[in-house]
Amino acid sequence: MDLILKVWRQKNNKDNGRFENYKVKANEHMSFLEMMDVLNEDLLAKKEEPIAFEHDCREGICGSCNMVIDGRPHGPNNGTTTCQLHMRFFKDGDTITVEPWRVKAFPVIKDLVVDRSAFDRIIQSGGYISVNTGQAQDANAIPIEKDLAGQAFDAATCIGCGACAAACPNASAMLFTSAKINHLGLLPQGEVEHSKRVQAMVTQMDEEGFGMCSNTGACEVDCPKEISISNIALMNRSYVGSVFGSDKGS
Repeated sequence: MDLILKVWRQKNNKDNGRFENYKVKANEHMSFLEMMDVLNEDLLAKKEEPIAFEHDCREGICGSCNMVIDGRPHGPNNGTTTCQLHMRFFKDGDTITVEPWRVKAFPVIKDLVVDRSAFDRIIQSGGYISVNTGQAQDANAIPIEKDLAGQAFDAATCIGCGACAAACPNASAMLFTSAKINHLGLLPQGEVEHSKRVQAMVTQMDEEGFGMCSNTGACEVDCPKEISISNIALMNRSYVGSVFGSDKGS
């Protein structure tokens, strides 16, 4: 496959950045990141600066392969991270536009790499359960209703990639924040601190400069783990409940 890549190049957060075009030969069985590796090998052979992009597991787990491909976070396929996207979904002769997350709270570090530490600070503000250390309880010590356990597990599949914020026209992080709040708050272990947690994490989310949700649903569509926006509604109910003093607000 002969492709033309229109790639965003930016030296640092102060640089204005620009698109540059590159020709690359790819095999249809390659992943998108493997194709980027081939391009970087070609650039290094020409003694040119390789394209900076982030990756780790390449198995759809870590969430670090954040690229906007032809206008969609992680590319054209639903429920897929960039590292799971394969070149067979493109055609010979295609021009593919590749750029970083366009979110103010995720400043560009270099080229396609952005600083997603805003998500880390949201987690640090309350995305945990305070427990005493010691011997772990038996798995069946606290019975949990099956539907609640399923909802909590579905929310816990969030990998924190930031696609939700990148897809949202308001750059909202509410799908991410709600998933992190709900996967703890739906379980008995996390219920005790739920009111404190939801207030702290929502406050931190606002302080990071993310926008508000306007229910466009783009976050759910482009989430590689297909997390439901029903989590946002549950978080909003919990937040209102915590402010006005109900037990759990959900």
